[in-house]
Amino acid sequence: MTISRDERPSTRNDLAWAISVGGIGVVLFTALLVFTWYFAATLLLIFAGLLFGVALNALTNALGRRVHLPHTARLAIVCVVLALMLAGVAYLGGATIAEQASLLSKTIKSQITNVKSFLDSHGVDTSFFDLGSAAPASDATPTEPSPSTGAPPKNGLSGAGALASSGGAIVSQTFKLLLGTISAVGNIFIVLFLGLAFAAQPSIYHDGLLFLAPARHRTRVALIIDRISETLERWLIAQIVVMIAVGVVTWIGLALIGIPGSFILGIQAGLLAFIPTVGAIIAGVIVVLASLASGWVAALSAFLLFLGVHAMESYVLTPLLQRQALDIPPATLFAFQILLGVVFGIWGLALALPLVAIAKVMIDHFKTYEAPPLAA
Repeated sequence: MTISRDERPSTRNDLAWAISVGGIGVVLFTALLVFTWYFAATLLLIFAGLLFGVALNALTNALGRRVHLPHTARLAIVCVVLALMLAGVAYLGGATIAEQASLLSKTIKSQITNVKSFLDSHGVDTSFFDLGSAAPASDATPTEPSPSTGAPPKNGLSGAGALASSGGAIVSQTFKLLLGTISAVGNIFIVLFLGLAFAAQPSIYHDGLLFLAPARHRTRVALIIDRISETLERWLIAQIVVMIAVGVVTWIGLALIGIPGSFILGIQAGLLAFIPTVGAIIAGVIVVLASLASGWVAALSAFLLFLGVHAMESYVLTPLLQRQALDIPPATLFAFQILLGVVFGIWGLALALPLVAIAKVMIDHFKTYEAPPLAA
């Protein structure tokens, strides 16, 4: 088959246009990957705010099935109830939480040191843990010459250079602690603000996402968004119930065993239940370490309690409440958790499940979607 001279320029133009469009697409996709990589922490923070908004919207819709009120009024009721519950917990158990948190921190540090010493005494090299290697500054005796004067300090007083160095270190650590606190509090307020903004007017953001899609694909995009929203809402409601159940059962069980700090241990177990598999392992390690101070019997009882709570969560509560809302193979989820945790830190580890759930919804949709037949 031969191509006429009139068709050759058109063919070359089409090929050049296809190459140009493909090159632009590759450049834009690469730019998107680079942007996502460098601003991953910010994007994950925004995603956390979106999840909080989805949770508020789910609670608001659940209230709407009982009370016929406008969306804004129902959202206000949900926010007030949540704020009162949080204030009640802080008022009734604030002092207990602070006291038990301090005691728990000291207990875990001492038990980690004891475990390290036990392993060292049995020939296990634990230097790579870097635990308890630094001796307290107060234990050092000022017998070496002062760097600034070359002579030992008189009457146990440090020289001006040592005082300046210590003062600089204190100021530096203070600024780091202050900046870390401001960053943590700021992230919490960002998540709260974004969640409230998303939950207050969900239709605006829903329509905005549809507006970004091409007109011929908006029906398909709307279906995907609705499925993702429904999946995340069901999962979040079930996850909240699971977290509360895990926290309460752990608290009561440890209190019956006689473990100090049972209340704060129950809180951390409930919060870590948000992270599948990895969160349960971390919670179990913390519970066992905290229980070692009460003896091996208490530690064994706490470990058995942890196994029972984890079995209740994995084989009773999660299948019963989620009803296969997130039917993700455990190995796949664990692999993505490790990958996102290593690459993006705690944010990637905590948000791995909802991210994988969104990807699964989109993959399932494209597998089952049948394109409409072309018009003749």
